[in-house]
Amino acid sequence: MELQLAKGVRDIPPEEKIVVNQILSTLKTTFERYGFVPLETPLLERWETLTAKGGAGAESDALKETFKLKDQGNRELALRFDLTVPLARYVAMNSQLKMPFKRYEMGPVFRDGPIKLGRYRQFWQCDIDTVGVKGMLAEAEQLALVQDAFQDLGIDITIKVNNRKLLNGILEQCGITEKEAAIIAIDKLEKIGAKGVTEELSQRGYSEEQAGKLLGLLKDKITFKKLKRKIKSSEGVQGLQELEELFGYLKNMKVKCAEFQASLARGLGYYTGTVFEVFAVGSPVTSSITGGGRYDQMVGQFAGGGREIPAVGVSFGLSTILDVIKAKQEFKEKSLAKVFVIPIQTVTESLGLVQKLRTKGICVDMDLNGRGVGKNLEYASALGIPYCIILGGDEVKQKKVLLRDMVSGKQELLKLGEVVKRLK
Repeated sequence: MELQLAKGVRDIPPEEKIVVNQILSTLKTTFERYGFVPLETPLLERWETLTAKGGAGAESDALKETFKLKDQGNRELALRFDLTVPLARYVAMNSQLKMPFKRYEMGPVFRDGPIKLGRYRQFWQCDIDTVGVKGMLAEAEQLALVQDAFQDLGIDITIKVNNRKLLNGILEQCGITEKEAAIIAIDKLEKIGAKGVTEELSQRGYSEEQAGKLLGLLKDKITFKKLKRKIKSSEGVQGLQELEELFGYLKNMKVKCAEFQASLARGLGYYTGTVFEVFAVGSPVTSSITGGGRYDQMVGQFAGGGREIPAVGVSFGLSTILDVIKAKQEFKEKSLAKVFVIPIQTVTESLGLVQKLRTKGICVDMDLNGRGVGKNLEYASALGIPYCIILGGDEVKQKKVLLRDMVSGKQELLKLGEVVKRLK
């Protein structure tokens, strides 16, 4: 049998997984600093949950790309395609939650879609969502968090921001009534260009004149000022007002990387207001590395009773963030050990030493195969371990150890306390 991976998935070797865990740790710290609490939901959801009204939408690419399966009871199930729909289901099933409910969740999601750099069929998302806040303060807080998180990760970003109400108003003025399908076409503007969007709209019976009018209002550099003069529909005006309120808050919070983009749509059907996407500046990874928006109807529709439960969220794409970092630096570290202990006929004493170091919170590895010093130094160097301790009979008699810096090659005879201080 020839061993192969399933298409669109990949193994993550230790040198990458170490960086992945560092990213997760950075995001977790940032999320908790902003008052978000952890939640875990299942990988499997009922198919009817994912297709429910208020979910992704029947026209959504995400739903078309969903991995569908059946259990032994012949029930229709699916692998989750994001973490937002499971959150909405959770909130709807737990009416006792205090509002606002601010949660974060990190875990794998699945989409059977096209593959390219930064896009896979199994990938991790790291989400924050605020449920129960109507105003733009929730969006402002989340975008400030996004800026902080990427500063901590050392990635320069731009946040592109728009509002679905503005898009709906623009579509209304152009006489386009199939808004969900049109928004999905607009979302592909950068991929398929103006000609492709015009063709998709034409297939749905809209004229070239209507498409031209639409694209004229979605120009890259079109400003609030120009749109204010052009937008007449009440929903479009409301979208502009919300955007102005949001950018006012962002200015006060010193979020400088956010900018308005009229053509930003995001293809999921559940968005009702603000939408945003984050891109790495100067990176070969051109896919968005983070995205999100407001979805004020989904949770209420799951809960029933005609209620509107406002919600807004951000999803960090772990795989694409990793690809951005990988393009900037080589991953050399293949071990988390700070020091590698090499016994020279001192296995008993070395076992005691490594346990003492571990109780001090130091990550330690040790030769388990009885190899020579040269082979062990070569092994530690290959794994990127920064220090080695060589422990022979003479060192035991002196109650000291020989500490070797694997970068400089310098060796020092030190007491245990001095080693701990050096390694920390």
